[in-house]
Amino acid sequence: MTRKKKIDLLLESVTIESVAAEGKALTHVDGMVVFVDFAVPGDVVDIQVYKKKKNYMEGFIKRIVKPSADRLEPFCPHFGVCGGCRWQPLPYELQLKAKRQQVEDQLVRIGHLDVPEIRPTLPSEKTEFYRNKLEFSASSKRWLLKSEPQDLVEPGLGFHVGKFFDKVLDIQECHLQPEPSNAIRLFIKDFCLKNGLEFYNIRENRGFFRNVFVRTTEDGQVMLILCFAKPDEAPRNALLDALKAEFPQITSLYYVVNEKLNDSIGDQSPILYYGQDAIYEQMEGLSFRIGPKSFYQTNSRQAHRLYSVARDFAALTGGEVVYDLYTGTGTIAQFVSRQASKVIGIEYVPEAIEDAKDNARRNGITNCEFFAGDMKDVLNEAFIAEHGRPDVIILDPPRAGIHPDVAQVILQAAPQRMVYVSCNPASQARDLAILCRDYEITAVQPVDMFPHTMHVENVVALKKK
Repeated sequence: MTRKKKIDLLLESVTIESVAAEGKALTHVDGMVVFVDFAVPGDVVDIQVYKKKKNYMEGFIKRIVKPSADRLEPFCPHFGVCGGCRWQPLPYELQLKAKRQQVEDQLVRIGHLDVPEIRPTLPSEKTEFYRNKLEFSASSKRWLLKSEPQDLVEPGLGFHVGKFFDKVLDIQECHLQPEPSNAIRLFIKDFCLKNGLEFYNIRENRGFFRNVFVRTTEDGQVMLILCFAKPDEAPRNALLDALKAEFPQITSLYYVVNEKLNDSIGDQSPILYYGQDAIYEQMEGLSFRIGPKSFYQTNSRQAHRLYSVARDFAALTGGEVVYDLYTGTGTIAQFVSRQASKVIGIEYVPEAIEDAKDNARRNGITNCEFFAGDMKDVLNEAFIAEHGRPDVIILDPPRAGIHPDVAQVILQAAPQRMVYVSCNPASQARDLAILCRDYEITAVQPVDMFPHTMHVENVVALKKK
């Protein structure tokens, strides 16, 4: 196997032109597109090229010759090394414009869809400390900065470094989740180091403490899920008891013994060690149960705006049968239930459906029914015949979008209106190309759920031709 030849190409005094996809910016040099990490339109920079293809190059800023008038000082000490919040130097109003442009590029320029004028991106009320869930991973060998001795071996607790499954950047301060998130992470690290609880090495499948999930609510409830590589009761309970004593605001304390070679707990059974078995988020008088494996939009305040857009686009009058596909824990279904005759929610995760049913019971909602199973298997003509033909379909699928078989069943169901909520405008555009055989797009609304990142939620309204 031959080694890739290192590219030694420096582009000097180049002016950055615009924001591009995947959190990058772009410019042109000698007619070739150049994508640049962490750049702001208007920056004059020297670019070190690390990838050169036939039609484009990629590089990083070697030196800022003259900063853009729009460039901001990043607020996070880990900016540029941590893979998150890549748009910190970009003013928020420019982030919102870039996200609207991303939606337009995917739907119109690439997808060739006929759409009305795309609305301005709805901003997030909070641009820092807006997340209600974070996962911090442990590593016996943390990621080393370029300024540090490269033979240094130290543990770390933080975020995985992009493109390296076994590398973790030790985080001192994160601006994504409100306290006590930072305090909990720092306490866990300090306790493990002082008491000899070895951090996990995923490459060698060795060590004890693996990772921790921190979930919070708007009114201050806190859930922790700690994951261990071995069922060693004494050190595990020592850490859990220490957390209970140090953070009395912890509402739910779980642990997982995960002996697999990956950190996912989707197929694991969290064990309640202390407190309540769930935390609860409120929205328009509705209460939503959040368990250790529940899906809930990670920006709680902005989730309300997102669901409000979906409800407005559905244009319900009170007599409609609504299908909420990929319903999760039934948040959208219950959010629109007051304006509908009946709502049918379908989701492939059984635990989520149990949460949805529990939510409906506690909220006194009697016109919602929930079903678990693979969408392409559950949603068929027999199901529709049994539960009623939908007047409106709302769908909020995973990033991959919907299965072609599901798209065909939706077309056969022929609802009068549809609302498509997506976290991936590219897969959304692909799916809309199929649905627009029988439907026309009447409204497009981007919603910013994740400030300082390139990610955008997009809501599209459709009506039958």
